[in-house]
Amino acid sequence: MSLLLKLNKIKQEMNPLANFKYCPICGSKHFVDNDARSKRCLDCGFTFYLNAASAVAALIVNDKDELLLCQRKFEPYKGTLDLPGGFVEFDETAEEAVAREVKEEVGGEVISAQYFGTLPNTYPYSDLLVHTLDMTFVCKLKDYNHLKPADDASELMFVPLDEVDPSLVSLVSIRHFIEMFLAIHQKMK
Repeated sequence: MSLLLKLNKIKQEMNPLANFKYCPICGSKHFVDNDARSKRCLDCGFTFYLNAASAVAALIVNDKDELLLCQRKFEPYKGTLDLPGGFVEFDETAEEAVAREVKEEVGGEVISAQYFGTLPNTYPYSDLLVHTLDMTFVCKLKDYNHLKPADDASELMFVPLDEVDPSLVSLVSIRHFIEMFLAIHQKMK
């Protein structure tokens, strides 16, 4: 098998749509590839589009110029560093989601969330590689003194901005957000 055919086969196997064998509407097994991002049922005509899942993360800096980092409690990437955050629920805005995630993971109350940036990413979940659209916000909290790890965080730490090591962050988009944030902060000095 040629290298190009092998690469195409790997790409096809990594596409989460490969896991969907039956039409979710009528149950037909005639659920076939429509294009790279969709499948179509040959029996009922339903087309399923695989879109990115929305996720949020919070860049939280205290009055000592320290960035709040969480240690991940669970797989994937258990034990590595991350920002507080998670998936957006069906009925909430990104700003509501980041406030909820900060409350759940660190016990903090967000009093302002300023949009910082958006990056595509992938997130392994079960046996699927979920494509995400990660949105990051610079958040201010009501109180920085009584935070504690909960939910998906096993440990919290405030790290001086000049000592933050983005290479310890496993999620690619989060690492890039931190690098961009640090670069902006460095220019402002």
